[in-house]
Amino acid sequence: MCGRYAASRSPEDLVGLFGVAKWEPEETLAADWNVAPTKDVHAVLERPDKQSDRPDPVRQLRTLRWGLVPYWSKTPEGGAKMINARAESLHEKASFRQAFAARRCLLPADGYYEWVTGADERELEEQGRRKRTRKQPYFVTPADGSVMALAGLYEFWRDPTLPGDHQRAWWVTCTVVTTEAETTPLAGGGAGENGPRSLADIHPRMPLVLPEDRWSAWLDPSRTEPDDLRPLLAPPAAGTVRAYPVSTDVSNVRNNGPELLRELAAPEEATLF
Repeated sequence: MCGRYAASRSPEDLVGLFGVAKWEPEETLAADWNVAPTKDVHAVLERPDKQSDRPDPVRQLRTLRWGLVPYWSKTPEGGAKMINARAESLHEKASFRQAFAARRCLLPADGYYEWVTGADERELEEQGRRKRTRKQPYFVTPADGSVMALAGLYEFWRDPTLPGDHQRAWWVTCTVVTTEAETTPLAGGGAGENGPRSLADIHPRMPLVLPEDRWSAWLDPSRTEPDDLRPLLAPPAAGTVRAYPVSTDVSNVRNNGPELLRELAAPEEATLF
């Protein structure tokens, strides 16, 4: 899954990195090293510019709320739970099917956090129970220091309790697409002598990270057929990311700052590795 990530690049940098043609400075977000569900996040998407007469899609940098609210929802309460969408069933689920066909986006990140989940903990989770222990967080980031583009979907929701011209009448929300975690070795040989050797050793799911050569196809709203989109859901090439242990301070969403990304020499908590 993906429940926390870091996004510290300025919107000016993102405009250049993603070839954005339209960005409203009033939508600027501050650097955030502990992005959590229900927060506003930067997203890159392509759609016609409502301030232009041209019908062609324009690549835009927008601010969306993390936690997708389907357009047919009667209330927005469920959005906090829809932070992830499984790549394997995007074309089937009512909550994501139309967004997958027409409203895809990229969520720029420095990397994402994941907490080690052992086999016994996974079994408890499948049974709907939780093991109350602190787990070691790891930060997963591109090995070459480049921007990480998380595949996302976005949706519009109209609040029926407000008049149409109200500034909060429309919500624009998003979700992160996830896939099975890679079992191939991490860049740099893993995360230490006793650390996980692959992303699957940390958690069975991971966000779908799209390489730059897939950005245009993913964002193209004219591509609507599931069979045409499914090849884009393949995981990136092996060895493109590294993972390292970070402080358990990141587990508390109130903590925020670049120190959360500091690599530890060894995990703080005992793990299975």
